[in-house]
Amino acid sequence: MSMFAAYSIYTVAKDAAGVAGNIFAFGLFVSPMYSANGGRSIGEWVELVGEAFSTVFPLWVTVGCVLGLMRPSYFKWVTPQLNIVGLTIVMVCMGMTLTLDDLCGALAMPKEVLSGFVLQYSVMPLSGYFVSKLLNLPSHYAAGLILVGCCPGGTSSNIVTYLARGNVALSVIMTAASTLSAVVMTPFLTAKLAGKYVAVDAAGLMMSTLQVVLLPVLAGSFLNQYFQPLVKFVSPIMPHMAVVTTAILGGNAVAKSSSGILMSGGQVILASFLLHASGFFFGYALARMLGLDVSSSRTISIEVGMQNAVLGIVLATQHFRDPLTVVPIAVSSVCHSIFGSILAGIWRCSVPAEIKDSKI
Repeated sequence: MSMFAAYSIYTVAKDAAGVAGNIFAFGLFVSPMYSANGGRSIGEWVELVGEAFSTVFPLWVTVGCVLGLMRPSYFKWVTPQLNIVGLTIVMVCMGMTLTLDDLCGALAMPKEVLSGFVLQYSVMPLSGYFVSKLLNLPSHYAAGLILVGCCPGGTSSNIVTYLARGNVALSVIMTAASTLSAVVMTPFLTAKLAGKYVAVDAAGLMMSTLQVVLLPVLAGSFLNQYFQPLVKFVSPIMPHMAVVTTAILGGNAVAKSSSGILMSGGQVILASFLLHASGFFFGYALARMLGLDVSSSRTISIEVGMQNAVLGIVLATQHFRDPLTVVPIAVSSVCHSIFGSILAGIWRCSVPAEIKDSKI
């Protein structure tokens, strides 16, 4: 790590120390594991810290995004390679909460997978189109909003699903399905709704999915099935890694387009807010109307509401002439991170009945 990277991390820690201290103290207070019984072992304290991190997940993400907006230079050390490494590690950790039988079980849920796929590529693209019309966005902002609405589900949705006590196996399958089908769906829907054809690197999409989602999760599931003592040893630190990684990635996405976000005013922020509010709300409501259980409905809500903003930024940069097209996509990454983290914080404290019943 370079001296600049080390200094940046130090400065971030220094600036956020007061806020982080209050957040962490609050997390310890509200954590479901916290009690006045005392006598905890080191392992129990590690689990308590992890639960505190998860409980205040929305605040950590908010801190990361605010730092990215106000101090973008702090995130210069976050390279694309570090993004991939961080997400890969987190995916392995999440895979450790699954077994290979769980993943096979997700494939045996055609209704859930099909429902999620249809909602993914209907709710968000149409929401992007109608929000653009409603707010009369300039063409470059409208194109960016529609483009991100037509993108597949983001890999961070798997992290949020894990923290929200959703169906992680279903989340992984849905992310993989929407990402692979994005080769056709993203350019087709963008062309229809934004009036411009967008070329997608099919090989790159498939490779990214394999590297960041499928292979790491399968590796984690393999470890959980055949090396359970190791999984039991490392499981207390998994919430730490998920929360910290998501906060850093959110802050980095904002930092990359901070100047454009500050110049765009409230119109783009409102548009992104409405886009993702529609995705999360209709994703959950329609899934429940289709008769899906609470855990699966949470998963579909998160999958529909959280988009692959990184893909959107790459496509906008390569295929749209106006650089301002990227701005709503960057704002979108903030909105879906905050929305998703808030839902994760709320839903983590509410265990679905079907999960409770399965433990009896």
